[in-house]
Amino acid sequence: MPDAAALPTVDDAVALGLTRAEYALIAEKLGREPNEVELAVFSLLWSEHCSYKHSRALLRTLPTEGERVVMGPGENAGAVDVGDGWAVAFKVESHNHPSAVEPFQGAATGVGGILRDVFAIGARPIAVLDSLRFGEPTSARSRFLLDRAVAGIGHYGNSVGVPTVGGEVFFEGSYEQNCLVNAMALGLARREDMVRSAAAGVGNVVVLFGASTGRDGIGGASVLASAELGEADEDKRPTVQVGDPFAGKKLLECSLELLDRGLLVSLQDLGAAGLTSSSAEMASKGGVGVDLDVARVPLREEGMAPFEIMISESQERMLCVVEPARVDEVLAVCAKWEVHGSAIGSVTDTARLRVLDGERVVGDMPVVALVDDCPLYELRPQRPSGPLYRAPAGSLAAGASVRETLLALLGSPNIASRLPLYEQYDWLVQSRTVRRPGQADAAVLAMPGGGAIAVAIDGSGRRVAADPYTGTVEAVLECAANLACVGAQPLGLTNCLNFANPEKPHVAWQLSESVRGLGDACRALAVPVVGGNVSLYNEGAEGPIYPTPVVGMVGELPDPARAGRSGFAREGDVVALVGPFAPVLEAGELAKLRGDALPVALPEVDVRPARTTQAAVRDAVRAGDLCSAHDIAEGGRLVAVAESCLAGATGARLAARPLAALATALTPRGRAGRAASRAQDGVPEPLAAALFGEAPGTGFVVSGSQEALDRLGARTPVVELGTVGGDVLAVGDDLSVALGELAEAHAALGPLFP
Repeated sequence: MPDAAALPTVDDAVALGLTRAEYALIAEKLGREPNEVELAVFSLLWSEHCSYKHSRALLRTLPTEGERVVMGPGENAGAVDVGDGWAVAFKVESHNHPSAVEPFQGAATGVGGILRDVFAIGARPIAVLDSLRFGEPTSARSRFLLDRAVAGIGHYGNSVGVPTVGGEVFFEGSYEQNCLVNAMALGLARREDMVRSAAAGVGNVVVLFGASTGRDGIGGASVLASAELGEADEDKRPTVQVGDPFAGKKLLECSLELLDRGLLVSLQDLGAAGLTSSSAEMASKGGVGVDLDVARVPLREEGMAPFEIMISESQERMLCVVEPARVDEVLAVCAKWEVHGSAIGSVTDTARLRVLDGERVVGDMPVVALVDDCPLYELRPQRPSGPLYRAPAGSLAAGASVRETLLALLGSPNIASRLPLYEQYDWLVQSRTVRRPGQADAAVLAMPGGGAIAVAIDGSGRRVAADPYTGTVEAVLECAANLACVGAQPLGLTNCLNFANPEKPHVAWQLSESVRGLGDACRALAVPVVGGNVSLYNEGAEGPIYPTPVVGMVGELPDPARAGRSGFAREGDVVALVGPFAPVLEAGELAKLRGDALPVALPEVDVRPARTTQAAVRDAVRAGDLCSAHDIAEGGRLVAVAESCLAGATGARLAARPLAALATALTPRGRAGRAASRAQDGVPEPLAAALFGEAPGTGFVVSGSQEALDRLGARTPVVELGTVGGDVLAVGDDLSVALGELAEAHAALGPLFP
């Protein structure tokens, strides 16, 4: 051990992201002051990114049990049973701060990391989705971050041979300094072949395999991921990992062959905190100790200190536990796939993590102190007394007509076609994709047994900023609605909770209310949470991001040939509004175009009728009754109709009477006098709410035969709006917009990707 003169100080601990009190607690648990290696290890495992010390208590309130759950929270990824002995593993994680500092590598390694989480439990990755948030596209910085992050996602996913089948992107001013890059991956495995990460078997060998270890990514989990971004972000570039998708592909195939041959006791990927977190967490889960010799770790840089080797976040590495008699077989498989394989340690009965440098012990720490006894902090939530976010700059002229409003919404950054983004991704590799991006509200993937799964990812930061509880309930409902549109029954949910500094009372309130909404919505829909991620301190000098809980949901459908589509398909079909849809303008896309400030709350959502409607739509799609189904999301029902026209390359003629009746039934909500002032602007407020108001997850635009809609109407509210056909979108005699004009408006993001 180093002598006392070489020991780091409490100021060194603070520089690594620890508090003075935490440093004192570390010394108490060790019975002495920590040395350089030990302080580095504690700083990472006690960071927010690794320990969830401000959110763990909240996460324990979420429902995690279900008949179809195979693996729940605590493993590298969650998994659900999809029948015939197959399981689908899935998880979503963030790579926000790295992407804000170095967007290409930040996004690329985000994809690489989530793929490793999936194949670490023995599942072959079959799909990637992404959920992205940037500042307004009028900002040069935001355009740069968007362009490089999308390029990074495509680079890694395309190179490793995993299709990117869906996702979302939103633009808001609050993400200008702190963009969000969340990546979700799915994998397929036989249930009996899946493996867990707990280390087991005293005397078993710990093997590190994959890429060599360098200095990239040092401090990523503490210095970068668990702190607010500031003016010196450029100085944090060395903490961003560098990914190699071709090395990732070899690592994937090597891992799956090792598991297929039954050579491993347990397997864990090296993500945040590298060897530190992987070894300590494996030991904690198994109730054992681990000895590691950093002198045996293959390096790509000379002169790396033991603490650097322990905390490096170099990519494309895995840690496994192997019986001694099988080590040579494991190393032979590693050699076959041209990845480094090295026996670097052993499982012990000491319940301690010991770090050796050859014969010299350079770190000796109780596993329970590192993982289980990490300090947890009680949030002190307080509802803010005033607005946290400035009103957006309005872009829609006062007095805009229905036609002008529709075209402005279709061309707005949060609604315009995402084709310029997803055409950079390969969504067909592996030949499993049944519904690709733009064809349906959820991606659909064929399963080996003849059925299919569907997956969607959703979240609305602006609505959660207005009302953290209701906005989160809406996000869960919208994700489930997307699955219903393709005929899928939800099986499980994963989440990524992107929030600002939880030590601030208003952020603690946002986080607490959002998790409460997430739990209530999942219980009401009977959808278990099988895993997820928390990303905090998403905040810059100009303020916090919108609180952004992103939810990813996986469902099943029996017949991929009957998977629903969002586009109108058959001339003469009836177009109908389905569901208990009660839209409001506040916090919606039209409110943003008008420059309206966020409201102080959103109307409460009754999940029960929404669940009934989703089940009715799902069953109608499965029965082949509906030619199209599209949930009403950003921009409201007229935008949803226009999107169905564009997706199906055919028009629709809506009758004015049902829309007028819907407008009459709506009571304007919001600030006093708003309805009257808007009426003078050109579009009466009730009509604007009927056409462009939002209530996510509760309404659908569908098309089908009269008989099919009569059957649907027996189960849930149905309002017939008109018929499919022609080359225009028309409403009575008052509105007629050619499909070409709709398409031109909808292509507004094209110039961002010349």
